[in-house]
Amino acid sequence: MVYALRRARVDDADALPDIERSAARLFAQDPELAWLVDATVISGQQHRQHIASSPLWVVDAADGRVVGFLSAAVADSQLHVQELSVSGEAQGQGLGRRLLQAAIAHARHQGLWAVTLTTFRELPWNEPFYRRCGFATLPAQQIDPRLQQLLDEEAAHGLPRHRRCAMRLDLRP
Repeated sequence: MVYALRRARVDDADALPDIERSAARLFAQDPELAWLVDATVISGQQHRQHIASSPLWVVDAADGRVVGFLSAAVADSQLHVQELSVSGEAQGQGLGRRLLQAAIAHARHQGLWAVTLTTFRELPWNEPFYRRCGFATLPAQQIDPRLQQLLDEEAAHGLPRHRRCAMRLDLRP
């Protein structure tokens, strides 16, 4: 199937919660995280606000349906990946990698010095995937206050802290 990657438009926003829910079905494979299948996702309205103010990319299928997205925000001269989701039907075709490459290229073009994210340890589509894309898992002493605050907020929302990590791709020459 042919897919096209592009910057998101406001009219894409209402499709994004369904993509996030579809992608979350993978968590059913892990008993400790299975509750995420039914967890609340970002609303279309929140996505509209984000599209208007921050970088967000989508992948369109040949029929014009949006099947994946990556939302990011600039913080401390770094691009932070807030969410990367590909619908279940489109997973395993390199779309997550393409979305991530678009975000990295954007960060380089903007002169940012790194791309950061928080994710689950050891899940194949999380930490190992990002490692294959060049990200490094940060040891506790290298986690800056911004990333530590994000990890703390995630734990406060029920994500098991021992399963979470912060990662960074350094873009400095």
